Amino acid sequence: MPWPICEGKRTFCSFVSQPLLALAEQTLPPLVTILGPTGVGKTALSLRLCERFDGEIISADSRQIYRGMDIGTAKVTADEQARVPHHLIDIRAPDEVLTVAEYQRLAYAAIDAIHSRKRVPFLVGGTALYVRAVIEGLRIPAVKPDPALRAQLEAELATDGVGSLFARLQKLDPETARAIDARNPRRVLRALEIYLLTGKSKVELEGREPPPYRMLAIGLTRARPALYALIDARVEKMVKAGLSQETERLLAAGYAPTLPAMTSLGYREMIAYLQHQLTLDEAVERIKLETHRYVRHQFTWFRKLPSIQWFDLGETSSAEIENTIGTWLAAAQDSPTTA
Repeated sequence: MPWPICEGKRTFCSFVSQPLLALAEQTLPPLVTILGPTGVGKTALSLRLCERFDGEIISADSRQIYRGMDIGTAKVTADEQARVPHHLIDIRAPDEVLTVAEYQRLAYAAIDAIHSRKRVPFLVGGTALYVRAVIEGLRIPAVKPDPALRAQLEAELATDGVGSLFARLQKLDPETARAIDARNPRRVLRALEIYLLTGKSKVELEGREPPPYRMLAIGLTRARPALYALIDARVEKMVKAGLSQETERLLAAGYAPTLPAMTSLGYREMIAYLQHQLTLDEAVERIKLETHRYVRHQFTWFRKLPSIQWFDLGETSSAEIENTIGTWLAAAQDSPTTA
């Protein structure tokens, strides 16, 4: 008997006993998460897993949401999307914003739709905040931006840099400052904006409401030298595939080089090259080094996520991961309430 559909509800009755709750969890519809750093091999593995387990992929990549940004984000190809249905790719223009709350809502809708087709949703990506929003059920503060305050903070960011905003955040809201990436200008600006508008910590306003899914989280890793070598090869492949030309097309289409999407990894270095601030070789080397740094940051965030089963792809076959997922899925279908 297939897993039940949850009608989009995201709560459990708090008065249910623990044994009954554990049994109920076995009957929940599944959600498999495949996470890992940039370049580790998530795409190839997730395609194989979805073909094996009749799955569909929900992208958890904050840059693959943008249309026209294909090469620099290592977006799945049309052929790969034909093999397995993908969701939350190409849903925004580069000058549009997708908040974490909006992403969470769209991801839950996609997951529930996949369940309605009696298929298995695979949440796949390396954007830790997107993954956390879905699997932890983060309650995102519903604080609308104030145009005047936002303009003031944007001006300070442009003039003094993210370090100035982060220093203010540390003084006003040290708890949130400890919890976010000090180098991410969007996250720092938003956290400071929330505090200035509400007088409350972003962390204080957040909460968790676990979603009604039976969840398995698979983390992918590799030895750091091997991972860096794969990243470097991928960067070279991106450049040969036309990363600079893609960046040129985006600029020609009117997308400002100061947009968050355009200042993201790979594009900002290509813009510097196109503006004759770097040679092509310098831009390529900088992309490699910045990607290595980003990977270290990703691992820092992944360590904060609970209950991840880690697999080193340099030592583990994909068949072993398939067996882990197959056993986990079978456990739900073999439980007393679904037999």
